[in-house]
Amino acid sequence: IHEDVVKPSHIMEYESVVNELLDLMKTHNIQDTKWITAVTNNSHYLFVSPIENYAELDKPNFVSALIEKEGREKIVALFNRMDKCYDTELDYIITLNEDLTYMPEGITQTPEGEKYREFHYVYVAPGNRSVVREKMKAIKELYKNKDSKTYYRVYNSGFGTDGEYYMVAIAAKDQEHMVKKGNINKELFGEEGQKKMWEMYQNVLKYEKVEADMRPDLAYASK
Repeated sequence: IHEDVVKPSHIMEYESVVNELLDLMKTHNIQDTKWITAVTNNSHYLFVSPIENYAELDKPNFVSALIEKEGREKIVALFNRMDKCYDTELDYIITLNEDLTYMPEGITQTPEGEKYREFHYVYVAPGNRSVVREKMKAIKELYKNKDSKTYYRVYNSGFGTDGEYYMVAIAAKDQEHMVKKGNINKELFGEEGQKKMWEMYQNVLKYEKVEADMRPDLAYASK
């Protein structure tokens, strides 16, 4: 994941530069890279690209291909304009945890018609890692046994992340739809659901929730 923490006053300028970059990528049909994009409610832009393994980090990236096509001066100038829009940029890796993910109809990052996201960050101490994992497995079993229609993906933190955590990603049409899903689950799970969630939270370091929207207009995939 490449994350840019964009200054609120520079959002329009930033997105304009990103669109210029995407136009160049599409014009030259740059291969061997793709990403989906999420934008959080506090203007963090997350560009999410899949990799098979860490060895892929050694491969030339799309910037090298663009420089070859457009020239170094033009591409460097474009990224310099982008850099003025934020003071913080991050690069890190998270890994899909299929054992903890609940998507019985098949795992996808982009459920059709559901562009709204909640990202739940469950931070753990290394010594408590296995305990929290077992509690999350129990929650997944509850979702499965109750045939919940609220699906979610779980990721493990990895290289470059700020602390150790499990990240739970939930999709919905919009904020209202997300609340509706939550209310249905509360009724479906009852006291058993509250108990299992409390058992997990008793063993975590901290918890954070981030709201975001998927931005297909800022995504890229070669033809």
